[in-house]
Amino acid sequence: MDLTNDRHSQHISSQFNQELEALKTHLMGMGGLVERQIQEAVAALLNNDSRAAEEVRDNDRQVNEMQLRIDDECTQILARRQPAASDLRLVLAVTRAASDLERIGDEANKIARNALTLIELGETTRGYTEVRRIAGQVREMVRQSLTAFARFDTELALGVLEDDETVDEEYRSAMRSLVTFMMEDPHAISPVLHVLWILRSLERVGDHANNLAESVIYLVKGLDIRHAPEHPRASLGRKRGDREAESDADDS
Repeated sequence: MDLTNDRHSQHISSQFNQELEALKTHLMGMGGLVERQIQEAVAALLNNDSRAAEEVRDNDRQVNEMQLRIDDECTQILARRQPAASDLRLVLAVTRAASDLERIGDEANKIARNALTLIELGETTRGYTEVRRIAGQVREMVRQSLTAFARFDTELALGVLEDDETVDEEYRSAMRSLVTFMMEDPHAISPVLHVLWILRSLERVGDHANNLAESVIYLVKGLDIRHAPEHPRASLGRKRGDREAESDADDS
């Protein structure tokens, strides 16, 4: 059975409804924080701002605390409410999503640490253009995956999965370019390696946003597509727009 926003208004216990809504709200809050962490870590690098990078690094504890709170809330709901069907999927999906958000926070922390090293080196280097471009792409993936979770929107989630393929190709292209640059200029190896590690962290952020989108599909459709051999759209059938077009044709 598909899950909709109206599903949670049908519980006899209004307290249960409030607990589920609080769970979603806390997850969105955590998501907003890690999205800002990515933005600020990259901005610190591009703006040569060591103080901003240190703030990102220090805020990692707050992300971890939010995950622990969400996990505790999920445990309490499972123990007290023993949810079934779609409600159980919601709790499990939130647990999975919180884990991915915590790992995004870890990657933001790594970006901040590498940014601090590059700022301390005081050397201009290649790769900042690629960092800016890929950072913008993965931040949008995180934002879209969180929006998809909030709206139970599988079509938006599918878009995130497709964007991940683009990010992976951008990452591979940047890696090839920077490795070639290091081979041509051995003096640039040290700073460029830190840029490569930042790009790797950004690529991992995209992977975790991809996981968030998969959690949305699991939540709404009850399908686990993490290791599906076919394209995600094949697992879900036709696109929503295709079904709507056919419906309109039938009405006419």
